[in-house]
Amino acid sequence: MSGRAQLMWDEAVTGYDFGPDHPMDPVRLRLTRGLVDAFGLDRDVAVVAAKPAGDSTLRLVHREDYVAAVKAASADPGAADQAYGLGTEDDPAFAGMHEVSAMIAGQSVGAAEAVWRGEALHAVNFAGGLHHAMPGSASGFCVYNDAALAIARLLELGAERVAYVDVDVHHGDGVQAAFWEDPRVLTISLHEHPRTLFPQTGWPEETGADSAEGTAVNVALPAGTGDAGWLRAFHSVVPELIADFRPQVLVTQHGADTHFEDPLAHLAVSLDAQRAVQVACHDLAHAYADGRWVALGGGGYAVVEVVPRSWTHLVAIAAGRPVDPGTVIPESWRQEVYARTRQLAPMRMTDGRRPVAWKDWEGGYDPADRLDQAIVATRKAVFPLRGMLP
Repeated sequence: MSGRAQLMWDEAVTGYDFGPDHPMDPVRLRLTRGLVDAFGLDRDVAVVAAKPAGDSTLRLVHREDYVAAVKAASADPGAADQAYGLGTEDDPAFAGMHEVSAMIAGQSVGAAEAVWRGEALHAVNFAGGLHHAMPGSASGFCVYNDAALAIARLLELGAERVAYVDVDVHHGDGVQAAFWEDPRVLTISLHEHPRTLFPQTGWPEETGADSAEGTAVNVALPAGTGDAGWLRAFHSVVPELIADFRPQVLVTQHGADTHFEDPLAHLAVSLDAQRAVQVACHDLAHAYADGRWVALGGGGYAVVEVVPRSWTHLVAIAAGRPVDPGTVIPESWRQEVYARTRQLAPMRMTDGRRPVAWKDWEGGYDPADRLDQAIVATRKAVFPLRGMLP
């Protein structure tokens, strides 16, 4: 085991561009890479460009007819077939869509391969985490489901237990669907309640097929949940399940759209709490998966203020050189932000909410609290299926 972290990066991933009016602005990827470099983190990781995912890899999760439809839309965007979710408002077709989507998927698959083979202990692909894509359709800004493909490759390489933890504000529905019947994969998603947010799935009662009961876990958080509640929910569900499942690899998705400034959702989480969960995921990988950790990006539409800082923290944690939240952001990067976006960049790597205070589950359950009701609903739905006390 080399122990060195890998950052998966190819400049081509910035071509994942649905157009100037779409929330998924690829500038968030460029600015994140720029901030990583501004802190010198590129010297603490091995920066690796994996090859694009080929057809045989894509078919580990996606149907052959869907891959063909993506290729056709990529060659002629005007002919995109909306029956496959292509050419829609969420997923407009664009020239080269197949190639860049396969490139992003390839980085996540390459990350999984490197970690499984011992070439790296941790691997990060912040361009990935496109967790809504289904086996036969695009959905929610996602064309190919790189997270599911990375897990599928791990299984193909011989992994018997893979845990996936998704803390994006939206339910990790595509990954859950891909492994709904597979007891080798534990999927855990913490997300805003489906009553108030796309994709309207991720209810606590969704616990897996009969052949894999208790391997799908969903914590549906009330709109408005802030740092204390978000961290309480995470720590009241995730560590116990990971300890019980004992994965050989931990794959995590770190969508930054839980943030209070994100324009597409309704949680109120700070950058400091996001960083705290990143640290927790790193620690869980070391405690239960021999350190094997594949960390992905995801959603996040406050593309200047939030996303680059959140994912730079993620890279720094994986690299073993965490950035203190109080650190002043290099002026060179702030100038880059203004040059690219004409927006003013944040000054520090914190929202000023540290240390983040929260109460663990052992500290007591309040039956009148909506957050605690959400936690209990998940624990009651899943824990008994795994032989655990709710």
